[in-house]
Amino acid sequence: MKKTFEYVNISVGGLLNATCGNATEMIIAILALHQNKIHVVKFSLLGSILSNLLLVLGSSLLCGGLANLKREQRYDRKQADVNSLLLLLGLLCHLLPLMFKYALAGGNHSIATSTLQLSRASSVVMLLAYVAYIFFQLKTHRKIFDAQEVEGEDDEKAVIGFWSAFSWLVGMTLVISVLSEYVVGTIEAASESWGISVSFISIILLPIVGNAAEHAGSIIFAYKNKLDISLGVAMGSATQISMFVVPLSVIVAWIMGIRMDLDFNLLETGCLGFAIIVTAFTLQDGTSHYMKGVILTLCYIVISACFFVLKSPQI
Repeated sequence: MKKTFEYVNISVGGLLNATCGNATEMIIAILALHQNKIHVVKFSLLGSILSNLLLVLGSSLLCGGLANLKREQRYDRKQADVNSLLLLLGLLCHLLPLMFKYALAGGNHSIATSTLQLSRASSVVMLLAYVAYIFFQLKTHRKIFDAQEVEGEDDEKAVIGFWSAFSWLVGMTLVISVLSEYVVGTIEAASESWGISVSFISIILLPIVGNAAEHAGSIIFAYKNKLDISLGVAMGSATQISMFVVPLSVIVAWIMGIRMDLDFNLLETGCLGFAIIVTAFTLQDGTSHYMKGVILTLCYIVISACFFVLKSPQI
């Protein structure tokens, strides 16, 4: 991934990294839908968003801050603002189906049908918003997403060519995607064998493994004081999952005749909302230090502990 960035601008590189990195999540979602494991789809996608916003971004800010104690790390807050707005729109699309449970007085079937219809309509809106975001990112406002070179930084000499780097990126994505089929089929068995909930495996463990490459790349860029790229990796990936992969999963389920909605349950949606709000608040001033990374990482640990002790998740 890091070598691919050396041959393309930050806008295209960040989008390419997010797309290849999130291909695993998309394939896991489709495989789980094929096996009618809607809860695994919801949990794994939610976990990927939480992991990128709190763990990946938090550890990047932490390591970057510790590695650059003698100088203040800065980034272009415009990029973070755009991603935060999209994530808040996605949060709204999750909150409304959830609140249908408490707002509608009809029977269970009536509520479920209304929730499903709203979720499908919201998914179309989310996909349109993501298309507009891509046009905004790559066409009209590309300079916002192109990080500026740090003064006094030496250019690194490429070790491998562009197509080699690109081939490795795509190849590793395909290998991981093939292994995803086995992961989906063994989640319940692993839950029973290890004595931990399906929600903890899907929301916490699975995304940590799936986001390992993005996690490492984001930390490396933050360590080298390239926070704009780190933000592009972490926030860009979270935005793509929330505004593209999640609604696309709802549409694919619709085509397959499966009733998947955007209601992720109260606890899960609450964690998602908190993660989005605390991340947006953390990135509002355009500067960073290691304490921000500490807070985000600790937030992720608390959420992980919550799902670890939750032995009977709502499915």
